[in-house]
Amino acid sequence: MLRDITLGQYYQTDSVIHRLDPRVKLMTTICYIISLFIVDNFIGYILAGAFLALVIKLSKVPLKFMVRGMKSIIFLLIIAVIFNLFLTPGEVIFTLWKLRITREGLRQAIFMAIRLVFLIMGSSVMTLTTTPNNLTDGMEKLLGPLKIFKVPVHEIAMMMSIALRFIPILLEETDKIMKAQIARGADFENGNLIKKAKSLVPLLVPLFISAFRRANDLAMAMEARCYRGGEHRTKMKPLVYKKRDWLAYSTVVCYLVCCVVFGKILL
Repeated sequence: MLRDITLGQYYQTDSVIHRLDPRVKLMTTICYIISLFIVDNFIGYILAGAFLALVIKLSKVPLKFMVRGMKSIIFLLIIAVIFNLFLTPGEVIFTLWKLRITREGLRQAIFMAIRLVFLIMGSSVMTLTTTPNNLTDGMEKLLGPLKIFKVPVHEIAMMMSIALRFIPILLEETDKIMKAQIARGADFENGNLIKKAKSLVPLLVPLFISAFRRANDLAMAMEARCYRGGEHRTKMKPLVYKKRDWLAYSTVVCYLVCCVVFGKILL
C-alpha cells in the first residue's frame, strides 16, 4: 500500500511535459484544480478528463503507474461518496431503513468521486514530471512579487519542495520498519480497524526518530555548504520561458474558457 503512493515521486523520462518550465506546470496544476470546481455537469467533467488524458499521454508516464497511486485515497473516496450520497437533500429515489438516496445526492456523489480522482491525478502529473530542484525554482519565481512585503519566498519554496521530497523517503522508511517488525512477529493485517490502528503505534517512534535524523543530516549538509537562503544566490540553470511554454499557457487559457462555457452555461 505504501509503495502505491506516487505523490512526491519523480518519474524520469523525456517528454514535452518534462521539458516545460516548472512555472508553467505549477500554474497549469492550479488552473486545473480550479476548473474542477468550476464545472458542474457531465460535459464539463468529460472536458476535464480529456485534458488530463492528453497531458498524461504527452508526459509519457505510464497510466498504470498513475492509477496505482489512487489506491492510497480509496478510503477517503468512499467516505466522500457515502456522505454526499446519503446526506444531500432532494428528490428521494431509494430508501433503505432511515437512509435516503436522492437524485441530487447521487449526482453530487458521482461528481465528487470524479473530482477527487482528477485532482489527485492532476497533482501527481506535476510532481512526477518535475524534479524537486526545478519545483523549488518555479515556486520561488512565482512567489517573487511577495518579496516586496518581506515574505521569505525562497525559504517557503525550499520547505515545500523538501516536504514533497520527503514523502517517498518517509514511505520507504515506514515500509522498512514494518517489514522489520513483521519479521519479529508484529501483525499489521489481522483484526478490526481499532486493532489495526493500535498495531501502527509502535511504528511512530522509530519513524519519528528516523525523520528527525534525516532532517538533522540535511541541516548539517546545508550548513557545511554555507547555505544562507535565497539572497544574492545565482542559478546554474536560470528559468527562461520558451515557445513551448507560451503555447502551453495558451492551451490552458483555452481550456479554462471552455470550462466556464460548458461548465456553467450548459447546466
